[in-house]
Amino acid sequence: MKYRLGSIALLGALLGLLSARAVAADLLVDQKDKQFSKKALKIKVGDVIEFRNSDPFAHNIFSLSDTKSFDLGSYPQGQSKKVTFDKTGKVEVECSIHPSMQMTIEVEK
Repeated sequence: MKYRLGSIALLGALLGLLSARAVAADLLVDQKDKQFSKKALKIKVGDVIEFRNSDPFAHNIFSLSDTKSFDLGSYPQGQSKKVTFDKTGKVEVECSIHPSMQMTIEVEK
């Protein structure tokens, strides 16, 4: 009986971990023709956005927003970088190489 109860507790713990991770999403924002594939995006806390460069030249994606500040550095075609969003609020995202590239991310609970 002890073995069975221990197995049930372990299974419950594993399911809890899996369901917590299932809440977070992995999203893709492509960069092509000097623009983001999305101009605005609503996501949840814990979601991860992959910024993929599909242009034949470098991009340098960054944000100076209080909600999430980051600088992905310059990276070439075919590469991508990920950012995890860990608190609620508005995030303005830009490219330091191409100032016309702008998008807004709204991070919700």
